[in-house]
Amino acid sequence: MRERDGAMSGREGGCLCGAVRFVAAAVPATAGICHCEMCRRWTGSALIGVTVKAEDLSWQGAEHIQEKQTSGWAKRGWCGECGSNLFFQVTMDGPYLGGVEIPMGLFDDPNGFEITNEIYIDHKPHSYAFAGEGRQVLTRQQCVEKFAVLDGE
Repeated sequence: MRERDGAMSGREGGCLCGAVRFVAAAVPATAGICHCEMCRRWTGSALIGVTVKAEDLSWQGAEHIQEKQTSGWAKRGWCGECGSNLFFQVTMDGPYLGGVEIPMGLFDDPNGFEITNEIYIDHKPHSYAFAGEGRQVLTRQQCVEKFAVLDGE
């Protein structure tokens, strides 16, 4: 179901074992791909994520969520029961604070998203490529220039 601003309302999802579930009140119809080394190691591939505002998320089974601050500006969370990656969340003050990146595959229905950006493209393994055109594509250096907090990461 689409709302006025292109967001989808009432999207649900969860981890592999079902111990952790979430409901997102407003989910953008867009997703992004990150090929940075941290995301590749965290997901085993590329992170294909959907950014949801923290206040638009409610969690069931939160007692099973494990978290770790993985950089000076963000933390990651996973299910302590099955190990499913649950989120990447900016913790540093600034314009991205409150954004929670949910891996697209966690949504019960992962359809309907348009990939609008792909970052760290120069760190992408040569063995795969995502289809489609028209999305913003940035190298690591372009990301550092756009998001100064990344300099030195």
